[in-house]
Amino acid sequence: MRDKFLSWGIVLVVATWIVAILIKAHYWIPTLLSAIYALGVYNAYQSKHAILRNFPVLGYFRYFFESISPEMQQYFIERETDGKPFPRNQRSAVYRRAKNLSDTVAFGTQLEVNHRKYEGIKHSIYAKSPKEELPRVWVGGEQCKQPYHASLFNISAMSFGALSDRAQISLNRGAKKGNFYHNTGEGGISPYHLEGGDLCWQIGTGYFGCRDEEGKFNPELFKKYSTMPNVKMVEIKLSQGAKPGHGGVLPGVKNTPEIAKIRHVTPGVTVISPPSHSAFSDAAGLLRFVQQLRELSEGKPVGFKLCIGDTKEFEDICVQMNVLKIYPDFITIDGAEGGTGAAPPEFSDGVGMPLEPALIFVNRTLKNYNLRDKLRVIASGKVLTSLDILRAIAMGADMCNNARGFMFSLGCIQALRCNSNNCPTGVATQDKMLIKGLDVTDKAERVYHFHKNTLHTCNELIAAAGRSSYEEVDATMFMRGDEFDHLADLYFPDILGNVKQKARV
Repeated sequence: MRDKFLSWGIVLVVATWIVAILIKAHYWIPTLLSAIYALGVYNAYQSKHAILRNFPVLGYFRYFFESISPEMQQYFIERETDGKPFPRNQRSAVYRRAKNLSDTVAFGTQLEVNHRKYEGIKHSIYAKSPKEELPRVWVGGEQCKQPYHASLFNISAMSFGALSDRAQISLNRGAKKGNFYHNTGEGGISPYHLEGGDLCWQIGTGYFGCRDEEGKFNPELFKKYSTMPNVKMVEIKLSQGAKPGHGGVLPGVKNTPEIAKIRHVTPGVTVISPPSHSAFSDAAGLLRFVQQLRELSEGKPVGFKLCIGDTKEFEDICVQMNVLKIYPDFITIDGAEGGTGAAPPEFSDGVGMPLEPALIFVNRTLKNYNLRDKLRVIASGKVLTSLDILRAIAMGADMCNNARGFMFSLGCIQALRCNSNNCPTGVATQDKMLIKGLDVTDKAERVYHFHKNTLHTCNELIAAAGRSSYEEVDATMFMRGDEFDHLADLYFPDILGNVKQKARV
């Protein structure tokens, strides 16, 4: 193809120039062909891209279709139950709830209800009427002076930088109207977080917003921001489910001067947080740091977030809680299926414990060390639907956080471009032109309605199961497809086979 392009291309260019000169018109045609041929010659002799080298000019079509493959997959190939990380039916449910439209579906389920992985709720023939009041949970143990009455469902950590300014404003205004909290992410508190909504300020390994010139923790800066009335809780980020053991990543293209000023870093460069904290190096140090932050914040709830990896490390933290008598007010468990704006694929796909076994382990371990009643457990990591929330509670969580669901409520279409600064909806980008497409007033309402309608459905589900409160939600409320397999083996043996054998006798 390369040789044919070079030989026949020059013939075509020369021929069109001759014709144009003879008829003294349409000079734009040979000019255009000359430019295309020049580009093809460059493609043929460059060394970075084998496709373009072998297929000059035509190779660009391959890159074009590759760039729009997520959209092509969604619009023309994907079925209702397809799509990763979230299938179309789940995304559609979020969109409808965010728009405050009916979220009913027609003609029945499209799920394989006889599949081993199917999960459902055991309803009761003595179903109750659902409550209108949305559930709330008190956060703050005996060492906390300013306990916080949190919603059961809140916005998980997403930094300004990962998300646009208008996205953060919309989230915070929605949180204010719905009376739930908005986790700042590890990027610090920006002006766009201060629209009146409650905040959970996340402190990561980079200490953005409370760091000195060397990147170490700065107590004075922390005290300045943590005592703000909007800040209701403080969360120390130990690790993130999508990339545990790997620091947070802010691509250079998204590190604008404004973001750099908020984070106290150099603009325009990719910012990678350290993989671990410099303020402590062991379990005892972590708990002392919790106590330090609680004192600096004048007694507000302080906890930490982690993805479970080596289970012995979490047990060590529990041991030190009993030794030091220092108890965090909450622990956020992030599952390996959690989201991120940018992470190496090996970390997203192969590191960390999924949410369900992590919650079960944490809940049992806290009970074994007589710590369960001293703190709250928050679940995060693909907790999108009302069923997900109740499942997390059944596994031991007191509350749930979600990030990508609230992104969907802002208009996210799962284009999978969060790390490119080219988010087409203006949610996960710092491109001013793209951000203009996001209307704050409209999106704040959608954030509010998504939260409200999701929790209302939670109320309906527990009522259908005959439960009166969320304290009654446990694992016995759920059924799984593998249980059906077991029941079939137990109560319905190979009857037909037995009949045939008896007939032969």
